[in-house]
Amino acid sequence: MYKKSIFTLVILAMGFQLNAQEKTEDTRDMAIFGVKAGGNISNVYDASGDAFVANPKLGFAGGAFLSLPLSTTLGFQPEVLFSQKGFKATGQLLGSGYIITRTSNFLDIPLLFALKPSKYLTVLVGPQYSYLMKQTDVIANGPNSYMQEQAFKNDNIHKNTLCFTGGLDIHQDQMIFSLRAGWDVQKNNGDGTSSTPRYKNVWYQATIGFRIN
Repeated sequence: MYKKSIFTLVILAMGFQLNAQEKTEDTRDMAIFGVKAGGNISNVYDASGDAFVANPKLGFAGGAFLSLPLSTTLGFQPEVLFSQKGFKATGQLLGSGYIITRTSNFLDIPLLFALKPSKYLTVLVGPQYSYLMKQTDVIANGPNSYMQEQAFKNDNIHKNTLCFTGGLDIHQDQMIFSLRAGWDVQKNNGDGTSSTPRYKNVWYQATIGFRIN
């Protein structure tokens, strides 16, 4: 599914760039503020847990960005985003199977270094700080479902996570089409004693943005 999703995003990005007109302003030497919204396709990797098998989940992503030039071809771009991640999974806990749908609402703050080879294209890469604002689990099946719900509810989890992210911004007039991919570098459990699945988040993101100035 991920390969198909990435292929679709790349095709959309190429089409978006090919439709760009020469009237697009060269903003590489300008400080740019804008807003953007779109979606995530998220899952987990480096997972451990009894028979834990996860599948991707869709979520909302949106926020604001500030592009600061260091030169015509180099820049710095901090962003502040509300980002939904999560997964749908099956596993074993307390002696019985379960099905879980997890939605994790994060405040993401990527600090991105920008390479701007043309007025249409920006390549971005850098670290990201993520703060877990809310996590919702929907658990189904299993004779021990109540006890499983309590185990997930009482789980010790990281609220603060360091991530690595990168991607492309494609510019056309006032619009900016953004593609991102990101990986956590820390697992979700806080003290390492969790009985529920341990994992790191991974996500792919596509957004449409509008520069305000």
